[in-house]
Amino acid sequence: MHAFFQRAKPNATHRALTRLADLDLLHTLITQNVDGLHQVAAFPEDRLIELHGNSTYATCLSCGTSAELEPQRGSVDSGRSPICDLCGGLLKAAVVSFGQQMPELALGRAFEAAQECDLFIVLGSSLVVHPAAQLPALAAQSDAELVILNGQETPLDSFASTVIRTPLAQTFAGFGEE
Repeated sequence: MHAFFQRAKPNATHRALTRLADLDLLHTLITQNVDGLHQVAAFPEDRLIELHGNSTYATCLSCGTSAELEPQRGSVDSGRSPICDLCGGLLKAAVVSFGQQMPELALGRAFEAAQECDLFIVLGSSLVVHPAAQLPALAAQSDAELVILNGQETPLDSFASTVIRTPLAQTFAGFGEE
């Protein structure tokens, strides 16, 4: 999927979120996306929480060191597992695979942000994948206003003050343009 993600470009939603962060109106962005497009759109790293990791680089399963993907292509193309230069452990794309634990630090930061926010906006999530689906409920229980922008109904629509069903790129088209 690396080649697919390399061709992808940020859309109006990515740009709008970056603009909101630049204006100090968006303090934390919690994402389940693994495509790295928030970084391409220059979203501030210190405000970004990637719950499912990031497919644009590899991580050593033994020591946690990050590695660029391109230098690993030869190993992968020849059917061998890429090896960490630092410890000799196996490298894999830095995404959470099925059955693998989510990163504790990212999950902890996300739960803390949900508890402390005054507005929690859900963008394009079905709200059925846990534990991420618990975050908007936690925010609402902590007296945050909940807004949901999603193409389909979600289990938390009844808790939201506002529900918008238009496609995200359409919703944010022209946002912040001068």
